Amino acid sequence: MKLHDLDLSGNAYKVRLFLSLIGREATLRPVDFLNREHKTQAFLRMNPRGQIPVLEDGELQLGDSHAILVYLARRHAGPEWYPLDPVSQGRIAYWLSYSANEVQNGPASARLITRFNLPLDREQTHQRGLEVLRLVDRHLAEHRWLAQGEQPSIADVALYPYLALAPEGGLALDHYPALNAWIARIRALPGYIPMPGL
Repeated sequence: MKLHDLDLSGNAYKVRLFLSLIGREATLRPVDFLNREHKTQAFLRMNPRGQIPVLEDGELQLGDSHAILVYLARRHAGPEWYPLDPVSQGRIAYWLSYSANEVQNGPASARLITRFNLPLDREQTHQRGLEVLRLVDRHLAEHRWLAQGEQPSIADVALYPYLALAPEGGLALDHYPALNAWIARIRALPGYIPMPGL
């Protein structure tokens, strides 16, 4: 397997983290983001959206971190990460969607503004980020993991990076005890690896 990667990307980190959690290795191929390699014709043939990460596994070239997590869980991990029953799959799909929408437009975008000076609406993004932190903290006050009671899933891997990196976007985690406990549980998982900033 080969992962087209960017060190500071939370989305690429989701894939690196999951590979480590399931004991699989991939060759990491850093993408020259500053020189816009992800927008070259060669890269766009792998991922027409021109986004990082991209996973190559045999003939497969797959973009989107959530799609990659589903693929890796099904192809290379045990069923505990993405169970076959419809209830678990529905709950995981809910959180993957939440990650792609609310988390991406809240904590992830707040980090892009603060750390990388992207011209986004700072106030709106900050408010969205606070809403995400409150909702996830309330949920985790009653559940050990996001989608499954006593077992982490790819939903936890999907949300972890940008929630743990929220302080880089000016979103303090001091008032979210359940969220902080969940972050600590993820960091204690066998195979956990950090990324810059975590």
